[in-house]
Amino acid sequence: MPMMTPRDTILKAESLDLGYGRRTILHHIDLEIRRGEFWFCLGPNGEGKSTLMRAILGSLRPQAGILWLHDDLISRSRIGFVPQRCDLNPALPTTVQEFVRLGVVGVELPRREPDLHLAWALEKVGLQALASQSYWALSGGQRQRALVARALVRRPQLLLLDEPTNGLDLPASEALLQCLDDLYRADQISLMFITHDVAMAARYGTHAILLHGGQATAGLIRTTLTSQHLQQTYGANVAISHDDTGRVTVYVDSSGHVETFGGQT
Repeated sequence: MPMMTPRDTILKAESLDLGYGRRTILHHIDLEIRRGEFWFCLGPNGEGKSTLMRAILGSLRPQAGILWLHDDLISRSRIGFVPQRCDLNPALPTTVQEFVRLGVVGVELPRREPDLHLAWALEKVGLQALASQSYWALSGGQRQRALVARALVRRPQLLLLDEPTNGLDLPASEALLQCLDDLYRADQISLMFITHDVAMAARYGTHAILLHGGQATAGLIRTTLTSQHLQQTYGANVAISHDDTGRVTVYVDSSGHVETFGGQT
């Protein structure tokens, strides 16, 4: 019997087991992503965040359970992927627009659409004025936005991002996150963002999935990023507070560390 899903559901997992060989990393995962949601995937290192992403991208077959994709996503041509860092040889001279065009390699598009997609992707990340410049002359934050544009050029319905703010300073991270915020709000692109930054997820996300011990807790941000769930995930007493401006403060009792992520703009 076909899986019953709401019309705006683009991905659904039921009792999904994922792993490598005979080793199972994630057990009985239940997850439903709908159009225009901003998901954050959190958990300690080695708990299956990249494993889940590989399964969605189609490079890892489920061991058991169901991973359902909307018809538009089955071929994966409408799924975009943003890696942590550029995988291009730095000895290769490349303009920004040439770099972004690499995102449609292997994707069949009508004759004029690649140019239209390129213009749209560059505009979305604010790099249209730098299209003819060398990719290697960009700042770190601009390079990350170019990586996002390379994934966007195929006009994805689902965009996966693997810790894209690693190594960026606060202004560059904020610029990237504001770009992503617009993509899901204005363009109804669904996002899944791997990170260790709980405060960032609490501020920007609509939904979160926490991975620990092979299990997952998934749902709306305010019901998922609770002290109880975060303690189970990270093994530390964690509290989150929100003020009226959207400022999020995360307290980690075991270390005394306090992290604050700024208010809404």
